[in-house]
Amino acid sequence: MTRREGSAFTGMRVVFFKELADLLSGSRMRFLEALVVLTALGTAYAAIQNIKNTVGEDPFLFLRLFTTAKDPLPSFVAFLGFLVPLLAIALGFDAVNGEFQRRTLGRILSQPIYRDVLLFGKFLAGLTTLAMVLTATWLFVTGLGILLTGLAPSGEEVARSLIYLVAAVAYGGVWLALSMLFSTLFKNPATSALATIAVWLFFTVFWGMIAGLLAPALSPVRYGFPDEVLRQAQVELALSRISPTTLYAEATLAILRPEVRALGPVLPLQLQGMVLGTPLPLSQSLLLIWPQFSGLIAASVILFVLAYVIFQRQEIRA
Repeated sequence: MTRREGSAFTGMRVVFFKELADLLSGSRMRFLEALVVLTALGTAYAAIQNIKNTVGEDPFLFLRLFTTAKDPLPSFVAFLGFLVPLLAIALGFDAVNGEFQRRTLGRILSQPIYRDVLLFGKFLAGLTTLAMVLTATWLFVTGLGILLTGLAPSGEEVARSLIYLVAAVAYGGVWLALSMLFSTLFKNPATSALATIAVWLFFTVFWGMIAGLLAPALSPVRYGFPDEVLRQAQVELALSRISPTTLYAEATLAILRPEVRALGPVLPLQLQGMVLGTPLPLSQSLLLIWPQFSGLIAASVILFVLAYVIFQRQEIRA
């Protein structure tokens, strides 16, 4: 064992800007950007048509731009819930094994650059690229909404939409870290891409059904008492929250719909004293989504640490 010399972050800036330039200038990014912009344009235009037909007073009418759907198009947040994982997977599925395929990894590590700096720089570059694309899309949809509706968003609406943007980036960070983990595990980029997409489809499509099947087995309702029914519903919700998709959906629901006061089953006794339908202050909505937001960040950290440990133990030959 040899002791490190110098800072552990030596070369971080070089790796970060090199990876960022490669990601932003690649043809893959052009295709993904066009896909996101086209879907944002379609969903925003459909939502604007519904907003124009709204006659009732709504203090958060501008937020409906992100949550309103019109057949056959889903809402903007629903589209991003589908596209953000694909964008993150496309950015990270060949982050490590692509260097193996090009036989450049040994050359890079022969420079005064540590392995952890290389992996962390690639992750930061991918996350920054994802954040830039989502920010540009958010600005596009917001500007289009102001232009076509003539509505100026309030300060709280801007703050809530920005918090949603941060939650979307955190959601994408989970799938970026997972794709980098599989890129470290598998030598073939196609294998890592397929494995990541398979995990994404499992948690998006099948995990909710599995949670519904496991909840009665873990917490059966024997006598039909309300507390038994509530306990089973809470177990099912806790299982479904293992999925990053559920955490993203709950965070989106609470931050973009201020009238939402709970993200799970509650007893009628707990509703006493509440004025239903009145919006929550921004601070209370933040407290409501903090567990979901923390869960997304924790999942990204755990997956990145796993990729880091595996990458550190791999043998790399020149």
